[in-house]
Amino acid sequence: MRYKLTFVVGLALGYVIGTRAGRERYEQMKKSAREFSQNPAVRNAAESAAQTGRQVAGKAFHAVSDKVGDKLPASVTDRIHSLRHHNGQVTEDEWGVSNT
Repeated sequence: MRYKLTFVVGLALGYVIGTRAGRERYEQMKKSAREFSQNPAVRNAAESAAQTGRQVAGKAFHAVSDKVGDKLPASVTDRIHSLRHHNGQVTEDEWGVSNT
């Protein structure tokens, strides 16, 4: 999803820079993008996708760590634990995903 969004933003930027439509067309596109992003249905879909992604990532982490955890070198497992439990607390980014 992030790569599609980046592509669309790049495409829009290229269009604005590559055409001679000027400021008026840029403002029109900017307004349309803002209205789209503030649409409640779009925001709900984005939050739902983010929540599903976090759940799937958590399940994948546990599945992989259960199968591979004992086979990893101690230096790797120590690094993962130090990242996950920095200062005795599990650290999370602004999306609520732990930094492991």
